[in-house]
Amino acid sequence: MTADRFAALLQGLGLSQGLFKPVPSLLASHRITTNTINSTRASNSAAADVATPLLDTVDHFQTPKRRDISCHVEPYDAPDIEDQAFAPFNQTEANVFRYRQQQSVNLGSWFVQESWMVSSIFECASGKQISELDVASGWGSTTAARAVLERHWDTFVNHSDFRYLASIGINTVRLPIGYWSLGPSFCQNTPFSAVADVYQNSWPRIARTINMAAESGIGVLVDLHGAVGSQNGQPHSGISDGATNLFDDPSNAQKTIAVLSFLMQQLCNVTNVVGIQILNEPQNVPELPDFYSKAISSMRQVSQAASAFPLYVHDGFDLQRFSDFVANRVDFVVQDHHSYFVFSPSDNEEPATEHTSDIQGAIAGSLAKASAQQRRNLVVDEWSCALSADSLAHESDPDAARREFCTGQMSVYANNTAGWGFWSYKKEGCEDDPGWCFRDAVGNSLPASFHSYGQPQSAAPDSDMQLPSVADILASAQKLPVTPNDAWDAFAPLSKTYMADEWVSPENIAPRRFKRVVTASQQHETLSLVSLVSYEGMDMTPSQRSDAKGYSDGFLTSQIFASHNTSKLGFIGQYIADSIGVLGPAVVALGTEGSYQQGFMRGLRDGEAKIAATLKWS
Repeated sequence: MTADRFAALLQGLGLSQGLFKPVPSLLASHRITTNTINSTRASNSAAADVATPLLDTVDHFQTPKRRDISCHVEPYDAPDIEDQAFAPFNQTEANVFRYRQQQSVNLGSWFVQESWMVSSIFECASGKQISELDVASGWGSTTAARAVLERHWDTFVNHSDFRYLASIGINTVRLPIGYWSLGPSFCQNTPFSAVADVYQNSWPRIARTINMAAESGIGVLVDLHGAVGSQNGQPHSGISDGATNLFDDPSNAQKTIAVLSFLMQQLCNVTNVVGIQILNEPQNVPELPDFYSKAISSMRQVSQAASAFPLYVHDGFDLQRFSDFVANRVDFVVQDHHSYFVFSPSDNEEPATEHTSDIQGAIAGSLAKASAQQRRNLVVDEWSCALSADSLAHESDPDAARREFCTGQMSVYANNTAGWGFWSYKKEGCEDDPGWCFRDAVGNSLPASFHSYGQPQSAAPDSDMQLPSVADILASAQKLPVTPNDAWDAFAPLSKTYMADEWVSPENIAPRRFKRVVTASQQHETLSLVSLVSYEGMDMTPSQRSDAKGYSDGFLTSQIFASHNTSKLGFIGQYIADSIGVLGPAVVALGTEGSYQQGFMRGLRDGEAKIAATLKWS
């Protein structure tokens, strides 16, 4: 197919940047697959009319006969995976997992199969051979299909992958699952009814995944990639008929909310689960906000713990609409926006360096605006290094252009949102696909590490201790006495890491409230202790007290998060709002919430600066 015909096809489909999920990097070489055609249907109602004749006339789209491929499947002696028990819930650590800045990757095509990522699993799939249902319905029998999928679930990602990701600073993974992943009972009266037996052992493997991530200190965002009836008609929602039947069928909507409520019941008290994503890339239909509101309400009612649990909503590629949606809520709801630059004719024509300029200019501005509007409850949980061949052909040094494009995105998303998630960690043919494969991009198109504070090299010359543990910090804070003078001795074991003589008190807090204390070796200002002691006898206004409390809480928060794999607070506005709610008006007087927030931000910035200076970073 020529470039002109390719461009004409995409124009006929009405595609533009960021309107649908990635499909194979074959686009870069001007080839199209059935997956490409099907994935566009949710974006434009005319797509089916365009795609149908192509499927009839282009040999590449015909379902392969595959006469040269044996579909015999050897019995798989799967390991005995019973229901996985989660570790006892730890609220302090859960707060770190849920509120921290996220450096994330997607574990795509592990539990929701996509043909362009794992083509071997589709060799003997049925029908169009493009969706999970085609795999489960193929291979000759449900027994054989279950063996194929269970082997894949047990080998595609393992403990060593999580250890590797943690070692390079990835602290979160997004785990796409389908409603079928919850087991046979959730397949009843759905398109997966006939193949329900294939998924009899799937849910324990989802739980095992969460536990494997926990062992490496990695959080998990559980993403409902495939909803009952399909939220977008695309193959990555599990079906191949191109139909979107979630929003106009009350039965499908009810079943999907039941799936989400089950996930909430199972996961809201799992320490390293950072949240549940209600839908992936739904069609931006008028009914979408109402569906989200109903789902959130039902999920919140599961338990008391569920009322504060983070819930993620994809914006249907309408950043402003769902920025307003999130901003109008007070609970922990996060907007997920996806960003790609490889699908439309205009993307194809634009050089890579111009894409980078767009990202650092207008796109950064729009993300910053949305983030500020909604308490920073915004992530970009799908993006990649993928560029079309034409975009790179304009560059004198394509490798350097791709690298600047990749790192430029990462920097913009990290600075303007609470996190990012690369699509995807791995796929078949990783070594030949640096645009879509994170594992191959690391150290090439992307940096070699992604730690929040940079890659630690060694302790700083003036530091003889490591960052304290959360338990040490909290234990010291809880033991603080009631006067600033005596407080120093209780906090001394932590002070050398975080305090120094050159520190001064904030301008709008009376200096007399910070008393110089002397230890055996040196003297320090007790800036971070003010809110941890009694204010009795101190001449402060309610606003000053809230400011002081905010400063101390911000500083202490930086320490607690850094003690957990050198994390940083990411969902800052939500964390502050939730803290004020917990403290109540007895601590943060009504009308002084702004003073608390201002103090918190100064304390957080000072604490993070001190942590960065304490260790030697690359």
